[in-house]
Amino acid sequence: MSLVFVQIRCTPGRTYEVADAIWDREVVSELYSTSGDFDIIAKVYIPEGEDTGHYLSSKLFDIAGIQRTLTTMTFRAF
Repeated sequence: MSLVFVQIRCTPGRTYEVADAIWDREVVSELYSTSGDFDIIAKVYIPEGEDTGHYLSSKLFDIAGIQRTLTTMTFRAF
């Protein structure tokens, strides 16, 4: 299993709606609202053998109200 963090920019006024839709899909382990250029950050574990881009596209990125995402792949926890 690999871990990625996904930052999500939402259509103005739709952050809570997007967050609820993400949480309802049971794909993320943690989900936070944030300040700055993005509105939400999600901690996502990618199942072994899954292509990260395809997994995220099929599980998250089709949610209405998402304008942009930034995915950060991780290598090692300290």
